[in-house]
Amino acid sequence: MKCPYCGFVESKVIDSRPTEDGTSIRRRRECLKCQKRFTTYEKLESISLAVVKKDMSRQPYDRNKVLKGIMTACEKRPISIAQMEKIADDIEGELYQSMTKEVESTQIGEKVMEKLKALDEVAYVRFASVYKQFDDIHTFMAELQGLMEGK
Repeated sequence: MKCPYCGFVESKVIDSRPTEDGTSIRRRRECLKCQKRFTTYEKLESISLAVVKKDMSRQPYDRNKVLKGIMTACEKRPISIAQMEKIADDIEGELYQSMTKEVESTQIGEKVMEKLKALDEVAYVRFASVYKQFDDIHTFMAELQGLMEGK
């Protein structure tokens, strides 16, 4: 495992423990060159999942893309990285439990919006404004009105 600080390829494991959900192993490592510590996660290699885009093209599912979208929506909000990662993990788990080899990108977007709506309304509106591609202020206001009526 390459050290993220100095790039040295050798490290020693200081501590190993399963994550809360039991799907991966969290390892604390120490670089043998610079002695800085970092965390890695070991996961079971999963079954491949293809995402069907709006133009009907297919690409491999990438959890990091989902997480990046969540992080962008949650920027400067009181939401921890752990909460954002949990959303990405939950969505990934739901997708793999569905036992399908292909999933539409719209399904992933809907799942992200559902989770963000329950967590933080501002992050939800930010994500929805990009995901739903609001053309004007009226469609944006209609979404906000629907959010307010849902309370």
